[in-house]
Parts: sequence; C-alpha cells; structure tokens
Amino acid sequence: MNLFSDIGALVIEQIDAMMRDGALPGGLDTGPVTIEPPRDPLHGDMATNAAMVLARPAGMKPRDIAAELADRLAADDRVASAEVAGPGFLNLRLSDGVWQEVLRRVLRLQGDFGRAQSGQGQKVNIEYVSANPTGPLHVGHTRGAVFGDALANLLDFAGHAVTREYYINDGGAQVDVLARSVYLRYLEAHGQAVSFEDGTYPGDYLIPVGEALAEQVGTRFVDQPESVWLDELRSFATERMMDLIRADLAALGVQMDVFFSEKSLYGTGRIEAALRALDEKGLIYQGVLEPPKGKKPDDWEPREQTLFRSTAHGDDVDRPVKKSDGSWTYFAPDIAYHYDKIERGFDQLIDVFGADHGGYVKRMKAAVSALSDGRVPLDIKLTQLVKLYRDGEPFKMSKRAGTFVTLRDVVDQVGADVTRFVMLTRKNDAPLDFDFARVQEQSRDNPVFYVQYAHARVCSVLRKAAEARIPADDASLAAADLSSIADEAELAVAKKLAEWPRLVEIAARTHEPHRVAFYLYDLASEFHTLWNRGNERSGLRFLQEGNPATSQAKIALARSVAVVISAGLGILGVTPVEEMR
Repeated sequence: MNLFSDIGALVIEQIDAMMRDGALPGGLDTGPVTIEPPRDPLHGDMATNAAMVLARPAGMKPRDIAAELADRLAADDRVASAEVAGPGFLNLRLSDGVWQEVLRRVLRLQGDFGRAQSGQGQKVNIEYVSANPTGPLHVGHTRGAVFGDALANLLDFAGHAVTREYYINDGGAQVDVLARSVYLRYLEAHGQAVSFEDGTYPGDYLIPVGEALAEQVGTRFVDQPESVWLDELRSFATERMMDLIRADLAALGVQMDVFFSEKSLYGTGRIEAALRALDEKGLIYQGVLEPPKGKKPDDWEPREQTLFRSTAHGDDVDRPVKKSDGSWTYFAPDIAYHYDKIERGFDQLIDVFGADHGGYVKRMKAAVSALSDGRVPLDIKLTQLVKLYRDGEPFKMSKRAGTFVTLRDVVDQVGADVTRFVMLTRKNDAPLDFDFARVQEQSRDNPVFYVQYAHARVCSVLRKAAEARIPADDASLAAADLSSIADEAELAVAKKLAEWPRLVEIAARTHEPHRVAFYLYDLASEFHTLWNRGNERSGLRFLQEGNPATSQAKIALARSVAVVISAGLGILGVTPVEEMR
C-alpha cells in the first residue's frame, strides 16, 4: 500500500473525468502530475501540481483547473478538504479514517507493509567492499560494506533480484608483496630475525599466517629463493586473508553471494574476449595519448598503446588497455570483469567504490555502456572518508594492522548494530565523523539510541497490555475499533507511518539507503512526542484504565510503529531491541 499512489490515482481519475466531461481538453499528458507532502505540513496532508502542469497545454488558468479539480476530489470520502493555494497548487487534507486504515494495513501486512514491486524482479548486481586481500578490512572499507549491504537490502525490499558480490583483487603485484610479507613471518616462526623493508606489510595480523605456513610446510621454504615458494605462497596467503575478511564481514553482519577472483580472468581468454567484443564495435585501436595535464597517471606512456575509444561513450579521454610491452593495464581486467557481469544477465550494475576511485567512474561507465550497447546501466556510488573521534577529539586505537584502524576494532568497540546505523546517518558521498563516545550516548542526539528506544518503548507497552489482559496480538489489534485515534499527535504518527512505502520507493530509485535511517529517526521523534504528551494528558496514554477497547486502538498505533521500525532496521541490517539496558 502506498497512500500517495492511491491518492495520486484518484487525482488522475478525476482529471480523466474532467477531460471526458469537457472541463478539460482531451488527450492531456498526466505524466508530469505529482502527489507529494506539502513543504509546510500546516498546508495539508498532500499537495498536487496538477493544475500547474496542465494549464499551459490546456490553454486555461491554473486556478480555474484547480478549483474544478478540488470540487471533484472533495466528493471522495477519503478527502476531508481540497484547497487551492497560490497560483494553482492544490492542498488536500485526508479524513481521519484514512490514517486509521493505514494502521490496520500495517498490522495486517506486518513486515511486508511498504514492500514495493517497483523493482519488477530486475536482476541487480551490487559489488561492494572488494578490498585487496592483503590485510584486514579497515574503517574506510566498513562504510562501503555497510552502504552496499543496506542498498542491497533496500533493493531487495523494493522488488529487485539482488546479487551481492565481492571482487577479489588477487591478480596484481600487491599479492606478490603479500606473499613476500608472509614469507618473512614464516622465517620468523622458525626463529629467524627479519626486517620489513619498504613496501612489505608489517602488520601483526600476518604472524598467525606465517605460523600456519610453518606448521603446514615445515622448513621446506627456509632459505629458498623466491622462485621456489612465491606461487604457492600467493595462493596460501590470499586464502588466509580472505578467511580473515569473510570473518570481518560476518562480524558486521555482511554475507556475500559471490566472491569473484580477478586472477580467474588471466590466462583464460576472458580479458581477450571482452576486448574483442569492443574491437568488433570499432572501439579498440592503436594510438598515442596526449600527455595529461598535471600529474601523470600510472597507465600513461608516451608511445603507441592499445586504446579503448571510451570517449565514444562519455569519457573525457580514451583509455589504454594494453601497454607497449604487451602487458595489460589495470583497466583491462576490470573491463573483462564487468563484461562477465553483463554476460551473466544482470539488468543493472552497481559498484560501490571508495572516494579515491572517483577517477574510475567515467571509464567504467563507458566500458559497460559499450559492452552492453547501452542496455545495462552502471551506477557507481562513492563513499567518503570516515574520521574517528572520542568526545570530539581525534581518536586512535591499537593498530594491529600496522598502518590503519580495522573494521573489527570498530565493531568490538561499539557493536555491529551501532556501527551500521551510524555509517548510514550521512549520505554516502558526504564525509562522516564517527565519535565513539557520542554513538553510545542515551540521548536524542544519538539516532541509534533514539530509534531503538522507540521500539523498546512499544515492547514495554505490549508487556503491560499482557499484564492487564488486554488482547494485543496483531490480529486482535487489526480488528479493533480505531476510531478513537483522532488526536493531532496520534494522527501525526499515523501520517508518518503512511510515508514509509513512498520512502522505500524513492530510496530504492535513487540508491540512497541513508533515507531509511533519516525516516526512522523522524518516525521515532513523532512517537516519542506522543509518548511525552501522554505523560501530560492521560487521554493520550496507550493503556486507558477501565477502557480496553480504547486501549486496543492506542496499542495498535504503538504496535504499528514497532512494525515499521523493525522493517526499516532490517533494511539497515540492525537488530531492533525490546529493552534498553
């Protein structure tokens, strides 16, 4: 149920009737007509721009169209009043019965209330995290992991068929460095003194990896040249690091559907196949790029290279895919990887990158556009940096990783639920300040606590209802007489609940799961306001002594809040609590 869609359908229905009756010219396009909350809630419950967008094609004054439309809408039982405002906007107020019916639908549909079908089963691949398998995930990866996972949950809730995917960057030189670093820890496990030269990974997390290698192969690699052990250690170290990364993701509540190895693209003809597909479209050629302005990128050479004509698909410059020495650029396997996604039949691709990958956006979009002939859209979401604080001061924790603060450090400090919610309190491309003290405060300024407290308060109401022997199961509450839900503060909560299905559709369409966190905070605020008013006015309390019927209606309102908060937290990957400690 999307109440805004329902009322929108009513508006279109009446516009069609006006065209049939001759009050409007026939054949008008109603596509631009919208139904939205008014900017000022005092103006009403919903507003439509119908008269404004139809006036010009109809050759009529907006206010004349609005006045006629208002009269027709007011005849519907759901519309309490329809008022023309300004040059021709139309503000609608809905009857109390509409909001009472919202509660009934929430209780009947439970967690499916707000679940949309706008995705229409489209197959969506979301690639996120995809950190190099050279160490544990750090706090920057944490934000990308939370954002990607919440987006996947959101799109699933909106009716898409979602695949969550991790791209293992195990095909580059960094894995050789990892193998050499593990070899040093292996020698150390055999009692040798070692030193980590520049470029190797000194983090303590490799100590158990070296020890495991020593246990597995004994002294077989001690004092042996690199040619003897490098290949085996690449595989061994990568597998151990991916085990660590999977454990880190699990601690955060993230489960991937697919782990795709970059290494699987090499020596299998898959890179060649992707570039051949581009070549067949006339997009691969031999050429020399102009030297870039400012800092030279790693893939620029002042000599002839194999180039992808990415400018034909919106990029700023063409991009090299093969160097003059015949080796692949970093871009080539990325093209092949996305070609593989397209070949797997996905209707839409989403990549979640760190902010430092901003330069990759246009080239990857160009590649996907070219490979799919524009059929498969690619949305790339960049996640900005996370700054750590405690009580407003920069905060540094023990760095067992050697050079950075890990995901596990953060989760161990505040828990997965708090970590996930806080990571979604800012839009993905805005910097985020993470204050360890503030995110654990029990105050309105802490959105995690504020939302969880609302859910816990509802649970306390249900416990008290059970003690008072008031039937408060969802079936009984849905069948109750809800006509007593009529106070302004109560209706404000019901109206906020009615926004949930619309919010889901907008957040899914824009790929913005932070909207869910914002909405939950606003819903909690309305609920806490009603709770506090009940402390002042006994008639607003959820349990009315000696009046079980009215109590049921008010409990139904509270229970509806818990249902929607639970659904929203589920999208964020956060577990609702029943009691606050």
